[in-house]
Amino acid sequence: MKVLVLGVGNLLLSDEGLGVRVVEELKKRYSFPKGVELMDGGTLGIDLLYFMEDVEKLLIIDAIFGGKPPGSLYKFKGDEALVYFKGKKLSAHDIGIQEVLALAELTEKLPKEVVVLGMEPESLEISLELSPSIKKNFNRLLEEVIEQLKEWGIKVEDERDKHYRASNP
Repeated sequence: MKVLVLGVGNLLLSDEGLGVRVVEELKKRYSFPKGVELMDGGTLGIDLLYFMEDVEKLLIIDAIFGGKPPGSLYKFKGDEALVYFKGKKLSAHDIGIQEVLALAELTEKLPKEVVVLGMEPESLEISLELSPSIKKNFNRLLEEVIEQLKEWGIKVEDERDKHYRASNP
């Protein structure tokens, strides 16, 4: 099974870089089995279609404009994700996730299962730092990502646990 964990966003615009920051943290903290790819999709937009080929399960992480208070968590699965994104501009990218998913569906490259996880941004100012609301809830979003992967039957190993076990036999 091929799984793609895709973090999207612009690191230069504070919370807009949330998806990329989550993927960076996942790479630092965890190890994943073969077949699970973690990708910094940045602001690739339409070029993301290429990376969706042969992917069975797609987990997208992004800043989502849904109207809730900053730091609020969003999770959309399957048809809910596709329906929710149609006709809404929820991402700050020129070509947002909704367009990429619509094109993937149209070109029959849409993975069998799509889940979108994200948080309501507080700031899109030019900054390399995440806002206080996002920082406060960042680990909660990471936990949601790990839970979703486990729900898909993917074994996730915490690198910190490995290090602890190695230094404390």
